[in-house]
Amino acid sequence: MYGADFAADPHGIYARMRAAGPITPVELAPGVDAFLVTGYSTALEVLRDTERFAKDPRHWAALTEGRLPADSPVLPMMEFRPNALFTDGEQHARYRGAITDSLSRVDSHALSDYVERSADTLIDSFVEQGEAELLSEYAGIIPLMVFNRLFGAPPEQSSELIRILTIMFDASSAETGQANEDLSRYMADLVDAKRQKPGADVTSWMIAHPSRLADDELMQQIALLMAAGTEPQVNLIGNALRLLLSDDRFAGELSGGSLPVQDALDEVLWADPPLANFGTRFARYDVEMGGVRLRKGDVVLTSYAAANTDPVLTSQGRAGNRAHLAWSVGAHRCPAEGPARVIASVAIERLLDRLPDMQLAVSSDQLTWRPGPFNRALASLPVRFPVLTKPAPEPASMPPAAAVPAQRQPAEPQGDNQWSTSPVPSSSTPPAATSTPKPTASEAKGPRRLWGFLGAWWRGQ
Repeated sequence: MYGADFAADPHGIYARMRAAGPITPVELAPGVDAFLVTGYSTALEVLRDTERFAKDPRHWAALTEGRLPADSPVLPMMEFRPNALFTDGEQHARYRGAITDSLSRVDSHALSDYVERSADTLIDSFVEQGEAELLSEYAGIIPLMVFNRLFGAPPEQSSELIRILTIMFDASSAETGQANEDLSRYMADLVDAKRQKPGADVTSWMIAHPSRLADDELMQQIALLMAAGTEPQVNLIGNALRLLLSDDRFAGELSGGSLPVQDALDEVLWADPPLANFGTRFARYDVEMGGVRLRKGDVVLTSYAAANTDPVLTSQGRAGNRAHLAWSVGAHRCPAEGPARVIASVAIERLLDRLPDMQLAVSSDQLTWRPGPFNRALASLPVRFPVLTKPAPEPASMPPAAAVPAQRQPAEPQGDNQWSTSPVPSSSTPPAATSTPKPTASEAKGPRRLWGFLGAWWRGQ
């Protein structure tokens, strides 16, 4: 599942797998064996079954027994961290409660407004060029700008966050180690600043949450949100734009003034979800499922893309149906589905509104997909459009973002950061016994393992 052939035609390979049954043995990376669920009903069963399957990778036999290559590229996406993605039971409920309660306080109208202003900032940086590479110059930056504000960092720090993560996401950069340290310091400073002066932002709300997360726990949850909110969000925006610009079912309607962005997003989430294969589970004991005997400690992944396109399901029709698995299901369903959809839809709509005559710079069959077992991600998305005049700049803008080429550096959009004024929500999660600022042993470990998985996630490894 890590080669170029799989990236070029995953659905063809899913079909061959499905012919052998709803669960198939696969190789995620050299020396890393797993089972992949390709049937929709079986996927629902696995994802919802917390009795037979665990989320905690410490149940993974090959990992605990030292049978995996130490440098395996899939480990950053699959090894244990104390966050809501890799825990079960009360610990998971505590972490997830802090995340979901805090995200629920984000006002969708304020979020939409900030995404639109961020989009305009980025579009202004290339509108006079007549061309752009939308992944690196638009889709890859806008989620970071928005998350920087959601977390409550000062707007002038947006360019610093983009600079750090741009280096980290470049696997060949010699500065990656320093960028890891810079990001750890960035997050530690953010948490410290919000403890001293809380604001209307997700970081402050998580600090004030009844779960009473310690600083290292806060940083882990923020890291999870950042990882989950960057690469999958970039791919969702990029895959939907590709569809809108290349598929006659969608592109044919653009000139008529109708922008079927929600339909395009739904189509992508069904057929080419940005996180195509994940939902990792680990068998708690020997179990038979889908005609396959799973041993205790075996890892099982769900192919959201394959399950969504299961012929048994698609034969029933799916027009207007959002029962796809792109956000997963059960206790570990993505908690940021609402904000993620707002960010993607507003970013796409604003781009198409500003550049209605935009076209792909190459034919759609020349676009290539990045290899990797987890993500469905384009390598690039070049477009061209008639040259337009950039609007006059607004005053008091921040320094340019380092992630954008020098001739196209955008300024941070201005505006307040009051995402919500609702009171702190109550929670069914009992408070932890520890005090919030308590340092833990995990802080003594180097920052590289804490943050290094962000770059791996971005690269689809």
